[in-house]
Amino acid sequence: MKRFKIISFIQLIIASLCLAIGSANAAEWVVDNQSSQLNFISIKKGNIAESHKFDEVQGHLDSQGKFVLNINLASVNTHNIVRDERMAKYLFNVDKFSTAKLTADIDLSLLDAIAEGASTVIDIDANLNLHGEVQPIKLNIIVTRLVGAKLSVVSAQPVILNIDDYSLASGVNKLMELAKLPSISHAVPVSFYLIFKLKP
Repeated sequence: MKRFKIISFIQLIIASLCLAIGSANAAEWVVDNQSSQLNFISIKKGNIAESHKFDEVQGHLDSQGKFVLNINLASVNTHNIVRDERMAKYLFNVDKFSTAKLTADIDLSLLDAIAEGASTVIDIDANLNLHGEVQPIKLNIIVTRLVGAKLSVVSAQPVILNIDDYSLASGVNKLMELAKLPSISHAVPVSFYLIFKLKP
């Protein structure tokens, strides 16, 4: 009888551990917009670089490894209200294309292997839907497991987007005309710092 109780107790512990692991794997991670940043750089007149950002991003990583990041293009912040309005209207055409969407499949086992306080570098094949065009992009990211069931995801190197791939050239030409600029680079470096937390 005593041996039976011990075996039953061990089985209960194993079952509890399996349930806990299953619950962790079924967890959904969400992006904390207040603690995250998505930045891009524009280069005008050949060598004048200016840093900009988007103030509103929403994203999640589900239990199947499906990652989605939605970027509110109307939240573009260039530290110049007139330029923000022009970008939203003439470049991004937010009345028609209000959101850019990044999607990717993530190998969750790579995240599970990261100990608290540790980091790992991961290469990800993703797709970016911007201005009605969908293009594949490669992301090189640093993932760190933080205290308090959080993850930080940082671009290890900038992602270089070409506006011609997203039918944005005419919008850039309009911005050049309005600002009386001789040139705006079609190559746009993008970097990000995202904080994920477990969804309640």
